[in-house]
Amino acid sequence: MPRTTAPRNMARPNGTDAIKNPSSPPKSVRARVLVVDDEAAVRDALKSALESGRYTVETACDGEEALKRFDESPPDLVLTDLAMPNLDGLGLLRKLHESSPAVPVIVITSSADLTSAVDAMRAGAENYLAKPVDIDAVLMAVERALENRSVREEVVNLRRQVAEESGLEYQGMVGTSPPMQKVYRAARQVAPSRATVLLTGESGTGKGDLARAIHAMSPRADKPLIHLHCAALAEGVLESELFGHEKGSFTSADRRRLGRFELAHNGTLFLDEVGEIPPIIQVKLLRVLQDKTFERVGGESPITVDVRVIAATNRDLAADVKSGRFREDLYYRLRVVHIEMPPLRLRGGDIFLLAQHFLKKFGDENKKRVDGFSDAARAKILGARWPGNVRALENAIEHAVVMCDGPVIDADDIPIDEPSEQLGALRIPGATMQELERYAILKTLEAVNGSTSRAAEILNIGTRTIQYRLHEYGVPRFRAGLWSLHKGEEGEPHDSGGSTPEAVPTADGPRSDN
Repeated sequence: MPRTTAPRNMARPNGTDAIKNPSSPPKSVRARVLVVDDEAAVRDALKSALESGRYTVETACDGEEALKRFDESPPDLVLTDLAMPNLDGLGLLRKLHESSPAVPVIVITSSADLTSAVDAMRAGAENYLAKPVDIDAVLMAVERALENRSVREEVVNLRRQVAEESGLEYQGMVGTSPPMQKVYRAARQVAPSRATVLLTGESGTGKGDLARAIHAMSPRADKPLIHLHCAALAEGVLESELFGHEKGSFTSADRRRLGRFELAHNGTLFLDEVGEIPPIIQVKLLRVLQDKTFERVGGESPITVDVRVIAATNRDLAADVKSGRFREDLYYRLRVVHIEMPPLRLRGGDIFLLAQHFLKKFGDENKKRVDGFSDAARAKILGARWPGNVRALENAIEHAVVMCDGPVIDADDIPIDEPSEQLGALRIPGATMQELERYAILKTLEAVNGSTSRAAEILNIGTRTIQYRLHEYGVPRFRAGLWSLHKGEEGEPHDSGGSTPEAVPTADGPRSDN
């Protein structure tokens, strides 16, 4: 950064009038501010002024050091100069906006270089200040930026609360189907406790999202949530990642390193794909769960931690226990509370609800207006089995948003490799009882031209059971041998069985079945 004379109210360190007393009232909670400038005098003056304004302040001499400080302890706001060696202020802003868009960044620029200020605002800066900087202006800008952040967070929280109360969303998880309501109830019950939780289910069902939701509802919500994917690491690396290591414990150990258990102290550790942990590490993990103590690799001193563990796997751990692949004692330590995440194909109406959620998400991210789905696209989405579950649906909708030409996504925009059939082919063995029931109900209704009373008689179940299942599957109407996947179509069937019209539950209330 070019040398400049000290601005008004910002004296050099040997001066006696560094700042004026801030006019803003003391804050009950001290917000943390990171000041980034390559001139020590400017850093010190800003630090002194902000600390007098009741803020906690950290400093960095350039963008690279600022990123290290940010990773070590994320601040509530960043105040940075633009012209700096190594990584400049604009580069720092872009990196922070990409990784932590909620943290406001205020930039300081030369009054002769307003083009850089415009570039910074376009890159996501909250505000900019021109040199020479007035301390009162700095304090006011910081206070307003933090207030704006609080307002944005409050709006997000209110929207989430409304969505949760309406049953559409739960701690960021979208879905109203009975299987997901069961998951939500279990999560609410276990979140306030210290119990270890085992999440099971197919890949892509959202086990990681559920782990984050449980942490967010727990008394540890303001403490770290540390994530480790156990399947991606070799045995020696996994041990070091979990428990840390001492300097010199192996060839490349040039310094002490804290493991995930230490990093998660007083918080939550999420162990993804826990079923892939090798036997020797299983023994050490069991000891931590039992005694809450361990030693770093190459260390001798026991370390005690307070960590809540949430584990996830797509394996059948009970079968692995029987085969001797997974320790029985560790299995029961992890499975204090067990929550099964349902596959997407069993979540009925959640499929299209999730598709709409992802449509808005990726439309906003790509700054692209996409209003909705065509009828053919909706039918294709609801007709797929989604073997990759929520993750596959999310990827397909992102692809569709990026590739569609107009304001409506059509069927051709959605990449689905499998046949788009509402009933789909069942695998025996391999299909669940829910899938078999779904197939039986829909195939029977197809054979009787949509008559719920005749289908109920054939299947020996109640008519209302069929009506409830149709609502659960997200398939509310039938037309001329074709399952219609949206409301309001003409050509509904006549019940040739001569039954009285029956009420079928829909999202808008009861309607006539025939």
